[in-house]
Amino acid sequence: MLDLRRLALICEFARKGSIAATAASLGYSPSAVSQQLAALEREAGAVLLDRTARSAELTDAGRRLVEHAERILAMVEAAESDLSAQAGTPSGRVTLTAFPTAAVAFAPALARLLRRHTALTLRMRQGRAGRGTREVQSGAADIALVDDWYGRMRESPAMRVFPLLRDPLVLVVPRGHRLASPGEPVDLAELRDEPWMATPDGEPSRMAVDQMLAEVGGGRPVPWEFEGLSTILSLVAKGVGIAAVPALALAAGVRGIAVREIPGSAAGRDVHAVVRASSVHRPAVAVTLRAIHTAARYLAADLTALEPAAR
Repeated sequence: MLDLRRLALICEFARKGSIAATAASLGYSPSAVSQQLAALEREAGAVLLDRTARSAELTDAGRRLVEHAERILAMVEAAESDLSAQAGTPSGRVTLTAFPTAAVAFAPALARLLRRHTALTLRMRQGRAGRGTREVQSGAADIALVDDWYGRMRESPAMRVFPLLRDPLVLVVPRGHRLASPGEPVDLAELRDEPWMATPDGEPSRMAVDQMLAEVGGGRPVPWEFEGLSTILSLVAKGVGIAAVPALALAAGVRGIAVREIPGSAAGRDVHAVVRASSVHRPAVAVTLRAIHTAARYLAADLTALEPAAR
């Protein structure tokens, strides 16, 4: 009989493409992964991997087994969710992964909203942008908070996507800057030669800033590049320069900055919750999703409250 854990392992191998990457993803040693895949081959009675001295890839039989395994694992999780739903009480651990600004912004509300569910444990961790959906697919996380800068997020039969809020780019300046006054009109064209700070080239927020400046005639190269929006906000507060950041980054409560709406700009990102379709009805996942939606409403109201001050 095929072992479910080994079926999950070969599915992860199919996603990662190598034994080393699979081991790193799951926290195993490469030799342990290789041994478990060899054991799965014995159970299946077929050669599943074409191994060479430096690499391994799925055979035709391996690819067919992965297709079956994905359906089997989804059905097992759906059965577990159905049985849990009959019990009705949210219990067990829910693992939530989120990009850094979402983790900071959502955590306080989630802690308040979920604390009455004493049998439920929430494990929230920060992940790099773009990895959340893959972690949910692999089973490493139950729910992911993901950002979508380009409107490309789509559901699939295996994955559910829940829209949460729109997170616009806002202008942040030091308290001593002339634009710190709400009565001073914001004209991006007049700010092209300011000392801008942004995330490194290739980051979605940097690409949004570059495009925004290009729409008003472009600007000189951003002189300061820093990893992490919180670092950029702290430097703005110290008067080093100005920046355009997603409004959700302000949830950390940085002092010493003024926030202004960017007139005529639609730049920003959408924030979604992603969950496996097979687990969406599990009580622990369902109640966490409801808490996430409630937290998103609170945050959306806070983001809207920025707009009057921006004018």
